[in-house]
Amino acid sequence: MQRVGIICEYNPFHNGHLYHIQKIKQIFDDPTIILVMSSHFTERGNLSILNKWDKTEIALDNGVDLVVELPFEFSTQSSDIFAKGAVGILNALKCEYIVFGSESNDIVKLNKLAEIQNTIEYNYEVKKLMKEGTSYPKAASNALKHLHGEEVDTPNDILALSYIKEIKRIKSDITPLSIKRTNDFNSTKVQGNIISANLIRNNLDKIEIAKYVPKNAIRNYYKVDYFNYLKYKILSDNDLSIYQTVDEGIENKLKSKIDESHTLSDLTLNIKSKRYTYNKINRMFIHILTSFTKEEASKRKEIRYIRVLGFNKKGRDYLNKIKKEVEIPIYTNFNKELELELKVTKIYSEIVNDPSLIKKEIKNIIIKKWLYFFIL
Repeated sequence: MQRVGIICEYNPFHNGHLYHIQKIKQIFDDPTIILVMSSHFTERGNLSILNKWDKTEIALDNGVDLVVELPFEFSTQSSDIFAKGAVGILNALKCEYIVFGSESNDIVKLNKLAEIQNTIEYNYEVKKLMKEGTSYPKAASNALKHLHGEEVDTPNDILALSYIKEIKRIKSDITPLSIKRTNDFNSTKVQGNIISANLIRNNLDKIEIAKYVPKNAIRNYYKVDYFNYLKYKILSDNDLSIYQTVDEGIENKLKSKIDESHTLSDLTLNIKSKRYTYNKINRMFIHILTSFTKEEASKRKEIRYIRVLGFNKKGRDYLNKIKKEVEIPIYTNFNKELELELKVTKIYSEIVNDPSLIKKEIKNIIIKKWLYFFIL
């Protein structure tokens, strides 16, 4: 039985995610599929339009065997930190493979570029470009082009490089594999039956959702406008610089632009610069919103636990089989280590107006599915 890892946000789960799982089942013979999933806050700085328990149930209903949570301190950071947490968890759970979507679908090239990213020359080039005012993603892409003649500037390939680089950094035995991404994350055209999660989120009121999402994945999607909460936080806090990813004096610009900003988009456009990407700004907003400080982030640089969100029989049996070999704690009950998750869930529940989520967090509800699901 092969252990195959997926790293995903499922915001929301759509036909492309189902295709991903189906391809894994075609490649491997009866694999155990382990999902590391962002919960209520994501790597691109979005709030999830589904809560983590709905996303867990949907994943299990569509062929995943075990779902574990990517902690907030990793799920809301740049691709390298995001990958550090997710790959670290899959490595601890004895995964043999990670299978991810990729625009290039060229695993040989991605491996080669990941090796370059681990060199002194590459890091020097990136730092030099960033000092000149280039954003990190653009600096990383330009450094690769300068050193190797090829650049990587598409979202899934950037994440893929981070996964492979982390696998190499920790000397893991995990083998990375890619599946060709069938749509463009940044596309604004609704066509075919597989479109990006980003396009679905931006068109929830305009499209027939059942065309792009499996029937068993349709839920009541939350409205996640948190601008008023963020505005209050910016106006009331004396020192925004204490929060994670609030750097280089941007707190002063936030303070000066907040009064003339009436929506999240307004504020984003008012502070946008060459150095700050949209994703970086959105992550910064999340850290301010949740009062996630640099001091707290400095204490949470390593994976400290594995939190189980759900499993089917195969996933439960696998967890029972390996739990004595796993070197970090596996949590199926709430404890003090999960206080940060409780805090951010309280904030999320207020924004989406669903107080039931707080009780689920404290009870540490685990979604259990005792049937195997075969996808034809």
